[in-house]
Amino acid sequence: MLWKEKWSQEKSENLPKTAISSLEKCDKTFFPNIYILLKLLAVLPVSVATVERSFSSLRRLKTYLRNTTSESRLNGLALLSIHRDIKIRDEEVFDKFASVPRNLDFVL
Repeated sequence: MLWKEKWSQEKSENLPKTAISSLEKCDKTFFPNIYILLKLLAVLPVSVATVERSFSSLRRLKTYLRNTTSESRLNGLALLSIHRDIKIRDEEVFDKFASVPRNLDFVL
């Protein structure tokens, strides 16, 4: 009831519009339960589209021929498929591979 009374005295243009802005104006010591609820509300996804996109990408990647793919490779492929809008420069990939020491035996 105190939380409601706090905001009933404010003008409508001063009311917070999002959970994050409400969280910034919430006193953690005076309203601990409201603070926790606002933190949860701020991090909850609005939809489950990300999870569904992850599963559909995983279904495309993990085909019958790729059942022997290791977990780390599968995770990397899934991340590349899901976040395909992120641009990766070739030089970054080359530098990453060049920094890993390799024990290669050359037979002449």
